[in-house]
This record gives sequence, structure tokens and C-alpha cells, in this order.
Amino acid sequence: MKTGVVARRITRPEELGLFVAPRNEREYDAAVAQLGELMDEIGDNPRDRRYRLIETLSALIEAYDREHYPAHEVSSIDMLRFLMEQHKLTQRDLPEIGGRGTVSEVLRGKRELNTKQLLALAKRFGVPPAAFLPDRA
Repeated sequence: MKTGVVARRITRPEELGLFVAPRNEREYDAAVAQLGELMDEIGDNPRDRRYRLIETLSALIEAYDREHYPAHEVSSIDMLRFLMEQHKLTQRDLPEIGGRGTVSEVLRGKRELNTKQLLALAKRFGVPPAAFLPDRA
């Protein structure tokens, strides 16, 4: 097998564009803009040869997000309260859980949601069922 020079000496990593992990907000913003442009051009078409660029750039952006914007753990009760507030709901507005007394017990941590309630809430609010799983310490 013949071997040749497959890479030239890289003196300016920014010349690599898409293949350099962002290290600051400016580079991150540029990567997000580039991803947006690619998505506009290619869409969700994995048959396009450039689709792997979307996958690569997404992975680099996701790694930056994980390092610089860590997700905070939210309890299932806090999640339910948040969704109730966002949708301007009262305990009476949650028949998926039961009556006001049952909803009150759930919100006070006296009772856990059962599978049927959990799935119904997830469907109603359009969130993953895991958002309502009991906290695991």
C-alpha cells in the first residue's frame, strides 16, 4: 500500500473551520451559525453527503454546551409545579393525577405518581415521561 502525505502541517487551526471545537463564545456562536446554515441547506436528509458535517458540528457544539452550560437537576415535583405555572393550571386542572387531594399529596411529596399518571402528564405537557420519575438520591 502506497503511503503519501495525507495532512499538511497545520499552523492555523481556525482554517479547519467545522472540525475545530469551539473554545470561546465567539467560536461557539460561529459554529452555531454554521450549523444553522447547513441545516437550512441540507435539512434532515441523511443521504446528502454533507449530512455528516451536521453530525460532526452538532457533536462539537454539544460538547461545548455540556462543559459551559451544565444542566441542573430538577425534581419531579418542581417539574410539575413549573409546568402548572407555565400553563396557568391549578390542582383542579390535573385530572390525569386525580382529585385535588391526590394532586396536593403529590405536590407535597407524600405520594408518588403511578405509571398511568406519569404517562398521561408526559403526553399532556409534551415532555419525556422521565421528567416525572421519582427523584433518585
